[in-house]
Amino acid sequence: MNTFGTLFRITTFGESHGAGIGVIIDGCPAGVAVETGQIQAALDRRRPGQSDLTTPRNEADRMQLQSGVFEGISTGTPISLFIPNADQRSDDYSHVAHAYRPSHADYTYDAKYGRRDYRGGGRSSARETAARVAAGAVAAALLAHFGVRVAAYVSAVGEIEVPLGYEKLDLSLIDSNPVRCPHPATAALMEARIRAAQAAHDTVGGIVTGVAFGVPPGLGEPVFDKLPAVLGHALLSINAVKGFEFGSGFAGTQLPGSEHNDEFYTDEIGRVRTRSNHSGGSQGGISNGADVYFRVAFKPVATILQPQATINDQGESITLAGRGRHDPCVLPRAVPIVEAMTQLVLADLLLRARGNRV
Repeated sequence: MNTFGTLFRITTFGESHGAGIGVIIDGCPAGVAVETGQIQAALDRRRPGQSDLTTPRNEADRMQLQSGVFEGISTGTPISLFIPNADQRSDDYSHVAHAYRPSHADYTYDAKYGRRDYRGGGRSSARETAARVAAGAVAAALLAHFGVRVAAYVSAVGEIEVPLGYEKLDLSLIDSNPVRCPHPATAALMEARIRAAQAAHDTVGGIVTGVAFGVPPGLGEPVFDKLPAVLGHALLSINAVKGFEFGSGFAGTQLPGSEHNDEFYTDEIGRVRTRSNHSGGSQGGISNGADVYFRVAFKPVATILQPQATINDQGESITLAGRGRHDPCVLPRAVPIVEAMTQLVLADLLLRARGNRV
């Protein structure tokens, strides 16, 4: 339950209010340039306290590289990364030691394990995703050897949605605003929407769009480890994710087959291409060389600073209001997490595909 991947494999560990969060990466080939600065830059995009639109928990998330890299190059042995927790305030959670917070994992963890770490949710906290982002940065270094690049951005907050597809946006603008939306006019509306939820002691959800460029044809393992299936597994494992769309997704169901089919042609240098990309860069679960794109739906953050009816672990009805430091909207900090899980999937499938031919 704590390990993901087949050849490029990660195991994460740690809790929200424990000593720290960490990850062991096994299967990274020797010879990959692993720059600690790039790993730290990825963590900085996910860390709390980066703007007033996010939780004020002040974690620097200073990553410690403990093994598997020598003189900036991977050695082929397990890579160990550790991120200490520095700003825990466990007393913020004393009021939920015996309460089941609505839409949290309190009850289900009790049902599964018979006990739980109520401090920030323990292992169920989104704090765990820091380890995924660190591992994703290593996967990105591997993908760069093969010309593969992954980007994600906030495409919807509540009812406010970017009016253009990714191919018509300047993705270099993703980090130009605190919402991480590359459409400036829409980003301003999204920011106002998040602030309105924040002022009302409420939260708001939305959508992150992801795209992978330069994915070679042939990635994906029939029948169960199809590219969209593994991506769906990875992205649905992120905290607060409630939906995953690949390629044309649900909107594609409204098109007739004559419009939805992606016609093949051969380009000027002899590569097989498609004239459209409703398939999202995959047919039969195997990449076809086109852009791989998808959307991920995030629910509103479950902790709200309003009274709510619930029960405690004795089954008694109580009223509970959230306390402590929480995001009014998870979307801005979710962008690097979506990128990381995509990078991990593609790195693993790329290594698996290399063994399919002699």
